[in-house]
Amino acid sequence: MRADRGKVLRLLKTASGQIEGVIKMVEEDRYCLDIANQIMAARNVLKRANREVIEAHVSGCIREAETQEERETKLDEILILLEKLM
Repeated sequence: MRADRGKVLRLLKTASGQIEGVIKMVEEDRYCLDIANQIMAARNVLKRANREVIEAHVSGCIREAETQEERETKLDEILILLEKLM
């Protein structure tokens, strides 16, 4: 993985903590919109972590592919991933 490992781990641990908080909120039968807001916050942190990983892949793995065939394979993979994101 070429992304900043420390940054990605911090983001993932933040999201994990938020999800644990959401679970506790559900267990405590908290207000629905408060729960929904916390779910969206966790989702946004996960999106930031994913963006870090994808950006590192594009700027590192694809650019440094040694052959045109390898580069095309990696581009196809990223297109499949982008399709899933949309």
